Amino acid sequence: MSDTPNTNRRLWNEWSDAFQALWNADTAEGGLPPAPCPLTPDADGAHPDVVPAPAGVEFVELGCGGGQASVGTAAEGADRVVGVDFSAAQLDHARRLRDCYGVDAQFVAGDVTTLPLADDAFDVAFSGWVVQMIERLDAYLSEARRVLRADGVLGFDVPHPFYECFDPATESIERSYHGPPHREITIDERYDANLIVFDRPVSDLHNALVDAGFDVRRVLEPGSDDPEAYDDDPLDSNRPSLMAKVPRTLRFWATVR
Repeated sequence: MSDTPNTNRRLWNEWSDAFQALWNADTAEGGLPPAPCPLTPDADGAHPDVVPAPAGVEFVELGCGGGQASVGTAAEGADRVVGVDFSAAQLDHARRLRDCYGVDAQFVAGDVTTLPLADDAFDVAFSGWVVQMIERLDAYLSEARRVLRADGVLGFDVPHPFYECFDPATESIERSYHGPPHREITIDERYDANLIVFDRPVSDLHNALVDAGFDVRRVLEPGSDDPEAYDDDPLDSNRPSLMAKVPRTLRFWATVR
C-alpha cells in the first residue's frame, strides 16, 4: 500500500509553522490574518446558479490546513463549518485562527479519503490546493459525495497542471503534460519528507468528477495577461511573468447528480 498520506502528513507537520508564517507575512500588526471565503465574489465563488451564498450554509473544508477557508466562511455567516485535515500542526493553526476571528468552526483530524463525518451532512464541500496531494482521487470524490446532500456542491482548486510543466525561472517547459502524474517536491532539505503530488490533466479531473456522480458546472482558469496584476511572491514557483502567460490555478465547481 502506498505511503503517500503518511509522507505528506510528516511533511506538513514539519512545514506548517513556516508555511503559515509565509501566508500571514503581510498581516498588519494587530490585524486579522487573511481568511478568504471561497463562496464570495472576490474569491471567484460568485456563481449563484451553482454556488450558494455563504450565509446559512453547512460547509465542510476537506483538507483544511490552517483553516483559512473554514474561518472565512464562518465569518460570512455559515450556519455550520467543519474543517478536516490529517496534520495535527495544521489543525493547531486552524484553531488559533478560529479563536482570533471569534467564529464558530469545528476542526477535526481525519483523512479526506476516509472522512470521520456523517452521510448527507453538508451543503458545500471545498478543498483549496489539496487534491493534487491525494493519490486516491476516486476515494476523495466518493467521500465528498457521501457527506454532501442531494443538492450539494463540491468545489476544489489545484495548481494548474499546464503551469506545473514549466520551469518558472526560465518559463520553458521542463516536463510533459502527458507524463506520469507522480512527482516529489523538496520543500526544505532539513525536513524529513518531500511533498508528493499528482499532476493530473484537466480531462482526468473532469472525468473523475463525472464518474463519481457529479455534474461539472464550472471549470475556471482565473488570471490576467498583465504581469502587473500579480504581486511579487516569496515563492519561486509564483513568477508574475509566467502567471501572465499560463493560468496558475484550475478550479472546478460541481453538483451532486
